[in-house]
Amino acid sequence: MKTETTLERGPNDPGLANPSRRSILIGSAGAMAAVSLLGFSRLSAAEEPKSLPDYAVWKERSALIIHSTNTMETQRGAIGNGVITASDRLFVRNNLPAPPASVTDNPDAWEVRVEGVKNPRTLTVGELKSMGVTTVASVLQCSGNGRAFFPHGASGTQWSVGAAGCVMWTGVPLRDVVDALGGAVDGVRYITGTGGESLPDGVDPKSIMVERSIPTRALDSALLAWAMNDEPLPHTHGGPLRLVVPGYYGVNNVKYVKQIALTENQTDAKIQASGYRVRDVGMKGSPDQPSMWEMNVKSWVTSPLESGRKGRNMIYGVAFGGTVALDKVEVSTDGGKNWKPARFLGPDLGPFAWRPFVMAVDFGPGEHRIVSKATDVEGNSQPEGRIDNERGYGHNGWSDHGVTVTVG
Repeated sequence: MKTETTLERGPNDPGLANPSRRSILIGSAGAMAAVSLLGFSRLSAAEEPKSLPDYAVWKERSALIIHSTNTMETQRGAIGNGVITASDRLFVRNNLPAPPASVTDNPDAWEVRVEGVKNPRTLTVGELKSMGVTTVASVLQCSGNGRAFFPHGASGTQWSVGAAGCVMWTGVPLRDVVDALGGAVDGVRYITGTGGESLPDGVDPKSIMVERSIPTRALDSALLAWAMNDEPLPHTHGGPLRLVVPGYYGVNNVKYVKQIALTENQTDAKIQASGYRVRDVGMKGSPDQPSMWEMNVKSWVTSPLESGRKGRNMIYGVAFGGTVALDKVEVSTDGGKNWKPARFLGPDLGPFAWRPFVMAVDFGPGEHRIVSKATDVEGNSQPEGRIDNERGYGHNGWSDHGVTVTVG
């Protein structure tokens, strides 16, 4: 039984082996310039707009921190203590400009090509709906959630804890689609999803496109989703169709998915070959480094955040195990010196969903450092510290994620 999650390389692939663990950095100057022209500008605190961009205008502005025009974080205090994250509070992270919003006008007409099966073909969403259906609760989390805590100043959006939410996804199990098309061809090891974002002219598509490969071990849990939280999948979050891989980091949940291919090798697209790779600070990305695939066990406190009252208080938070169910959550009010068990709150929606938790505590006057530590059913527990890496990925250390509460 392991007591601390570490980043280690698996024997058969360069993914993060737990066997469960781990978005695009656009590396070339030309690609970055092209993206900048399409509206991907970083915003300073003074520049943060009071209103939302058109593609996300339906979101609850007061619940979000706008880091850029395409990166919006849920405020820690807006996460709440429910199992499901409200769609209008869910964080937004886009690697590329979305296709026209009109693609959701007739969602059943959207087409996805399926390759690497014995009978490859193009299917519409309408056809997919006749092949099977399931609903799965799953945490959606950006690979860089927690990046703001890295002391070396990892580049990218400075997410704290709000680049995550728990969502109900409805769609067809990918396994059902593969089986209906005669099964996989021999020798496949990866599921490769290609997004349907609009690509700028004059740029090598492989340098900028969203195309991700994940191990075929995810085939039994992956789905092609057309609904989110019991409503049609919104354009903002990948509608009309998104590849959803429960327990995997958000970049693998390809939006506007236009092709699914079962492949022998990983794609050579930059987002896969060198992007979303875990490496030492100062190193460049390469295919032999661990990839951000399965998520690790994690938790954080959502309330109280700054101040409490003398006497009885309720500490709330959320916890999840990635692809593994949770066993327990412990909470400390003295920075990790002493721990007490918390109680799970609300229904258990399965191993991929998060579990809100609560613990009652009596506070005296002064400062109280509140931290939480989750452990999954396999014995993986959050470490105290972070595993420093160039891009600030996969941070689940309990110390950084705590809050200091003052009681007068």
